[in-house]
Amino acid sequence: MRSPPQLPDREAAEALRLLGVLVDPLDQRTLRAFPRERTEARDRVFVPLEDGLERALRSVARPARHPVALGEGSQRVAEEHTLNAPVDDQPAPDHGDRLRALSEPAPPIRRNTILLAASLAANSAMLQLSAAVATLTVVLVVGVKGLVGLGPAIVLGTGALFALPAGRAMDRFGRIPVLVAGFALGIVGGVLAAVGAGLDLAVPVLVGLVCVGAASATALLARTAAGDMYPPSRRARGISYVLFGAVFGAILGPAVFSPLLADRELDADALVLPWIAAAGLMVLGLVLVAAVRPDPRRIARMIGAPERGQVVGVAAPLAEILRRTGVLPALLAALASFAVMVGIMTLTGVVVVEQGHPARVVFPIIGAHVIGMYALVIVVGGLIDRIGRTRALVGGLLVMAVSAVSLLWVTSVGAFAFTLFALGLGWSFSFVAATAQLADATAPAERGRLLGFNDLLAGLTGAGLSLLGGYALHAIGVAALGVGGLLLVLAPAGWIVRYSLRLRALGLAPSRAD
Repeated sequence: MRSPPQLPDREAAEALRLLGVLVDPLDQRTLRAFPRERTEARDRVFVPLEDGLERALRSVARPARHPVALGEGSQRVAEEHTLNAPVDDQPAPDHGDRLRALSEPAPPIRRNTILLAASLAANSAMLQLSAAVATLTVVLVVGVKGLVGLGPAIVLGTGALFALPAGRAMDRFGRIPVLVAGFALGIVGGVLAAVGAGLDLAVPVLVGLVCVGAASATALLARTAAGDMYPPSRRARGISYVLFGAVFGAILGPAVFSPLLADRELDADALVLPWIAAAGLMVLGLVLVAAVRPDPRRIARMIGAPERGQVVGVAAPLAEILRRTGVLPALLAALASFAVMVGIMTLTGVVVVEQGHPARVVFPIIGAHVIGMYALVIVVGGLIDRIGRTRALVGGLLVMAVSAVSLLWVTSVGAFAFTLFALGLGWSFSFVAATAQLADATAPAERGRLLGFNDLLAGLTGAGLSLLGGYALHAIGVAALGVGGLLLVLAPAGWIVRYSLRLRALGLAPSRAD
């Protein structure tokens, strides 16, 4: 009796390698970090790739008229016909990226999360300095009090314009190279601002603030990397883990900068050391983010699955992404929450000083605000995954509305700190929920550009509010901030509620997590 012909050793090894790629890494390596998602991943990854595996095995086999054994342990035996014949009329899907990703060792997600969180701590400290003294630096060096909102406007406007190109670069080159470049710009910005303040030169100060804005916007896109590393059912929590690092920046900022301004006359020379210290912190952030391996975009390809007919590595046009269900409410909430938050935060230092408080108390107040933004973010992230994205979007905007209007009557340092803390907490709910919803709606190759587009809109709005708010604060007073902030967050909250009710009436959910 003739034995069935065997595949050549090289081709049989290739076929078994493909079979091992689909089974062994999926069970033992890739999903080890996500045991609760094991069953979901089998359904979303293994089943769609079964046809691709069959085609791969057929493509390496030789034509034969007898059953062909594929190797020890394999239960597949080909039928007695030419195995190279097409299985059906549909072209085989391209799963090259998925196969290569699944063949790699389990990614160190916990280590990467800690490194990204620590880098955001350094950026948070720089952000506090910028919020507290960017306005004072410009006014003291330029000498025009009417330009009180120019410093924050430069930082926010530059960040907004830089966000979309940075997001597109992340989709093309990876998350980590772009983050490293952003922290490098932060180092340059801190040094230039210090030089301008020390030599009383306006140009280095303004260019330095441009670099600081670009650095802050790029570092904030670290949440893109966070969204890459966690599956949808845990994405808000994963984003919150990375954002939690900013809590340490809230503690680090006052600890570093307040002593540098203590018992000193508030002039331009007094601001040199704080800007130098901020540049040093950005050096630390650069080292931390450069240690993240592998790039989170690769991790997203390992744990993700194409949805809505998407192909891994192929990005849809931005206009098409914006039409997906749930994207516009998330963009609107993120825009309103970020713009109002930064508009109030950047002008708080001026309000506090004009009410007779010493400049050194500005740092603890801004620190309380940053703690509100990030201290409870892990709890916030888990709660968002539990209650749904839409409820979190609206609830966060309502908390911000109450905080903004309370600026009309607060006067003490403690009251300012509590108000800014509540403002940050409301931002945490709405902004994390919006980020998670935008990440849910996109493939890895689209995520950076959508979040960059979101930051472009939010940053430009925030810059406009800071600049106009400075003029309004000078002409009208603190009521301009309180009432303006109230209206700017209540209107989007009402629209999101209408949008959600309209979709539910059609039997749809505004978000896959609702």
